[in-house]
Amino acid sequence: MNKISWGIIGCGDVAEVKSGPAFQKCEHSELLSVMRRDLEKAKDFASRHKVQHWTNQVHEILNNPKINAVYIATPPSSHLDYALKALEAGKHVYLEKPMTLNLAEALQLEIALKTSKSKLVVAHYRRKLPLFLKVKELLDQNEIGNVQFAEIKLIQPNHDKLTVETPEDWRLNTEISGGGYFYDLAPHQLDLLIHFFGKPNQIDGFASGQSNLHTTNTTVNGILKFNNNIHFQGVWAFNCEVGKRKDSCVIYGDEGVLEFSFFGDQLQLITKTHRETFSFKNPKHVQQPMIQSAIHYFLEKEANPCSVTTGLEVMKIMEKFTKS
Repeated sequence: MNKISWGIIGCGDVAEVKSGPAFQKCEHSELLSVMRRDLEKAKDFASRHKVQHWTNQVHEILNNPKINAVYIATPPSSHLDYALKALEAGKHVYLEKPMTLNLAEALQLEIALKTSKSKLVVAHYRRKLPLFLKVKELLDQNEIGNVQFAEIKLIQPNHDKLTVETPEDWRLNTEISGGGYFYDLAPHQLDLLIHFFGKPNQIDGFASGQSNLHTTNTTVNGILKFNNNIHFQGVWAFNCEVGKRKDSCVIYGDEGVLEFSFFGDQLQLITKTHRETFSFKNPKHVQQPMIQSAIHYFLEKEANPCSVTTGLEVMKIMEKFTKS
C-alpha cells in the first residue's frame, strides 16, 4: 500500500471545510466516495468538492475494494456501529470525536481493535495545530519550570458560535450526542491535557442541567490529578449571559505561566524575567495536519497520532465528570 483511498461516512457540516477537502490535499491520499443519508446532499457535496462517487448507503463505501480507509463524521450515536463495520471490512478508520456515545461503547471498540488488522485514529486534531504544538514544546523544555496546576474555563451561552448551527441541534439530544455541548467541545481540551501531562490517576466531578430548553448538562465541573502530581480544575458552562463568554486555559509552573484559549490564536509565556506573546495561524482545513499524520500511520511511516486508548481515557473523564 502506498496510497490511502478514502470514503467519507457522513459528509455534513464538519466535513465541509474543517476536514473534507484535506483528504484530497494530503500527500499519498485521495477521496473516492462520500456518503450521506440524504442522497441529494451527498451528490451536492460530491459535485462541489469534485468527488467522483456519492451514495446514501454505507455498504457501498465499505464494500468498495478501492477504498482502504474511511472517515466517520456522523453524530456519535452511530460511531461504534460504523467503526465496527469498517474494521470488519478491513478498512482503516479516522474517527470523529467523541469517539463513541459513551464509555461502554468505547470499551467495545477498544476490544474490537485488538483483534483487527486495521488501524484507527481518533480525530483529536488540535494536538497537531501550531499553537498547541508550541505549548507542548514549551512544556517539554521546562520553560515554566515544574508544572503545578492547570485550569480551563469555557463559559458560553446556549446558542454559541463555537458550535455549528443546524435546524435541529442533535447535540442537545443525549441519545445522539452522548451529553450536550460538553461532549461536543470538551474532548479536544481533555485530549490536550492527556497529551501534555499523561494519563490522570484521579478523576472527580459533577454536572447539572440549568436550562428549561433541554435536558443536557449545562454546567460541568471537573478535577484531575496526574501521575506527576499536577492538579487540574475545569468548568464548562453553556447557559450564561451572551456578553460573558470565556475561553481560557492557564498552566502554572513554579517558574512561569502559559495562557491561551482553545479557539484563539495567541499564546502567552510569562516568567519571572520576561513576557512573550506568540501568534499563530491555523491551516484553512484545520484537520489537515492530523489527517496527514493518520495517513502516515496507516502507511506505517509514523506512530499513531491519537490512539483508541487515548480516546478511551477522554471518555472515562467525561463520564466521571457528568455521571458522578
